[in-house]
Amino acid sequence: MAKNESEGGGGRAQAVHRVLKRAILDQALSPGSKLPEDSIGERLGVSRTLVREALVRLSQEGLVELRPNRGAMVARPTLEEARNLFLTRMALERLVVETLSGKLTPDQIDALSTHISAEEAAKKEQAPSIRLAGEFHTLLAQMTNNTSLIRYVNELVARSSLILALYGRPHSSECAVSEHRELLDNLIAGKTDEATALMAHHLESVTTRALLPADGDRNIKEVLSAYAAAEGLA
Repeated sequence: MAKNESEGGGGRAQAVHRVLKRAILDQALSPGSKLPEDSIGERLGVSRTLVREALVRLSQEGLVELRPNRGAMVARPTLEEARNLFLTRMALERLVVETLSGKLTPDQIDALSTHISAEEAAKKEQAPSIRLAGEFHTLLAQMTNNTSLIRYVNELVARSSLILALYGRPHSSECAVSEHRELLDNLIAGKTDEATALMAHHLESVTTRALLPADGDRNIKEVLSAYAAAEGLA
């Protein structure tokens, strides 16, 4: 193992995890894409051990499937799994709304408003806009200070990106941003019923019809280049 890896393996392992997770959430690596440890390690300048550690963590988050003797691949949820996931999200995010309604602090309101502005700036880019839309929901969950709720919402939102890539209707970023602003307004005003109804509608919309994109394997080294640079990896 290289010296820098042995001295800072924990940090580099986390960086590898972030690179792969970001590429998956941005849909640069589509559902079903193969994740060869050797190619990833070579591109990121780390050992296969660190790559495997990151893949195991991603599998625990539901983003990667580890197949015995066949390697890893980006998870490809079934339509039934997609429906069940969003039913679970609706229940958990209803709790998020009920917890925050009428209780947001000025700093929290500013943070949410700033995030929505970032969504508006990215609305012409499909994959980043979907990722930012998901991060809005994880940001709301974090503001509840409920550790269990934060954990489960984070995991479900991450897995939702795979479902959106497979089964989501064409993404309307303008609609998503306007709904987020309306949701924030209702939370600030303490209109719990309106906020929960809007959240339910918001989550139901992605399962209205299935559109299966054409599969295509992209060169994983090329896909990971920009993400590697952002994390300071080779």
